[in-house]
Amino acid sequence: MSQIFQFFPKFVLEPRLEVSGKWVILSPIIAIILTLFSGVIIFSLLGKDPFLALYTFFVQPLTTMFGITELLVKATPLVLIGVGLAIGFKANVWNIGAEGQFTMGAVFGGGTALLCQHMESILVLPLVLVLGTLGGLFWGAIPAFLKTRFNANEILTSLMLSYVAVLCLSYLVHGPWRDPAGFNFPESQIFSDYAMLPILIENSRLNLGTMFAILVVLVAWILMTRTIIGFQLRVVGLAPTAAQYAGFKQSGLIWLSFLISGGLAGLAGIAEVSGTIGQLLPSVSPGYGFTAIIVAFLGRLHPVGVLFAGLIMALSYIGGENAQIEIGLPAAVTGLFQGILLFFLLACDVLVRYRFSHRSVLTGERCE
Repeated sequence: MSQIFQFFPKFVLEPRLEVSGKWVILSPIIAIILTLFSGVIIFSLLGKDPFLALYTFFVQPLTTMFGITELLVKATPLVLIGVGLAIGFKANVWNIGAEGQFTMGAVFGGGTALLCQHMESILVLPLVLVLGTLGGLFWGAIPAFLKTRFNANEILTSLMLSYVAVLCLSYLVHGPWRDPAGFNFPESQIFSDYAMLPILIENSRLNLGTMFAILVVLVAWILMTRTIIGFQLRVVGLAPTAAQYAGFKQSGLIWLSFLISGGLAGLAGIAEVSGTIGQLLPSVSPGYGFTAIIVAFLGRLHPVGVLFAGLIMALSYIGGENAQIEIGLPAAVTGLFQGILLFFLLACDVLVRYRFSHRSVLTGERCE
């Protein structure tokens, strides 16, 4: 019996001696192709023409100017948040609470807009944007403090704070900030024109927030590739021991990562409510903070890659809405596609960095 088990192999993952840079870049592309192939299977099981469904989901939204502008509107918060998360992830700082920081940015900035409701000044909008950014920054500072002071797990603290932020927003729009003339609906007053971001293209919702996203991508690229801070963030992520010997202050980099990612998420939040929504509602995000995690990894934690990944993920939102209207697909299809994409992306990344090897169950020796 032992002889039988000796030659019965089990498969294990072993780190590759060298990771191919080419396959690191191709990994997201392969994940997208596999996701589309899975879509064909899913649509067929739902009784829909798979090719018509894929066209409706991924191509039709791009055939009109309105669809393109909506794509950019949806991509703006994903890119803003994704760039901030990518900077932290590079340093192995795992901020999973961007959804809460996004929400608090909307709360702080939206509250400022309501406070300045009757002010007619060009200074109102900059003040709203600054307070919104500070709101996200403040919410990101909490897990940073807990991590550096008490060594609390930043994944758990940042994630749990997201639910606190959403509940704070819900309380405000159901209570003290509810519009008295809003027929008892849980929503704030409409912001004044002085607190709204300018529209870039007439008869669309495309606003100045998109320009903020492009500027943030450029600044982040310079930060990560041309500054000593970016170098320190990369070294801490790749070789923490080497960073420690070099004298890099890990606590300072943790604070920096959380403040940058929280501030950008807050900016995305106030840009959403002052650019596209125009008021505070019980929920101001369809899950941008969580989707941006996929965006960051799909973009290979590179600012320019995050820009393109944000456009791809934004297409899933627009395509999902279009598929509901045109062919009656359920709303859950959007989240399903995003989840499948994340699964294949992680699977491809594992295979890029590891390889399968089989060993004897009894002896543990590699079987050739």
